[in-house]
Amino acid sequence: MTKNANTNDTRQEIGQEAALCRTLFEKKTRDYGTSWRVLRLPSLTDQIFIKANRIRSVQESGENRVGDDLSGEFVAMVNYAVMALMQIELGPDDDSELPLKRATELYDKHLNRTLELMLDKNHDYGEAWRQMRVSSMVDLILMKLRRIKQIEDNEGHTLVSEGVEGGYMDIINYSLFCLVRLSEEAENEK
Repeated sequence: MTKNANTNDTRQEIGQEAALCRTLFEKKTRDYGTSWRVLRLPSLTDQIFIKANRIRSVQESGENRVGDDLSGEFVAMVNYAVMALMQIELGPDDDSELPLKRATELYDKHLNRTLELMLDKNHDYGEAWRQMRVSSMVDLILMKLRRIKQIEDNEGHTLVSEGVEGGYMDIINYSLFCLVRLSEEAENEK
C-alpha cells in the first residue's frame, strides 16, 4: 500500500497528473491542430486499445524494446478518451478544424466532469485504488475497452449498460490513478 492518503491528497495528485495530460493535449493541438476530429469513435477506442495493450505486453514480458516510458501511454489514453468524449458531443467531422481555444474549453469541460465523477466514486470506494496493482488497473482498462467495442459493434444499443461515455470516463480515471501510482513509485526509488 502506498502512503496513507485522503481525498484532498487524491484531488491534488490527480490534478497534477491531469494537468500534465492537458498540457500535452494543448501542445499537440498547437502542433497538429485537431486532426483527430476525422476519427470515428471506434478508431479512438482502438487507439486507446493499442496503448493499453502495449502496457500489458511490457508488464507481462518485462521487456520494453521501444524504451518509451509507460507513463506516456497512460497520458495518451487519458487524452484519447477525452477526445472520444468530445467526439460524442460534437459528432465526427473530418473537415472542420476546432480553434485551439474551443478545443481546450471542450477538453476542460469533459476532463473536469470526469474528475468530479472520480472524486465521488473515490469517496464511496474509500481510496481502494491505492491498494490496487497498476497491472490490475490496466486489465480493467482493457475490459472497459472490450465493453466499449461490443457496444460500438451493437451500434450503441445496450439493454442495461451505461454506454460508451461511462467507459471512456472510467478509462480516464484508471489511467490517472496509474499515473499517480507510477509517480509515487518513481519518487520512492529516489
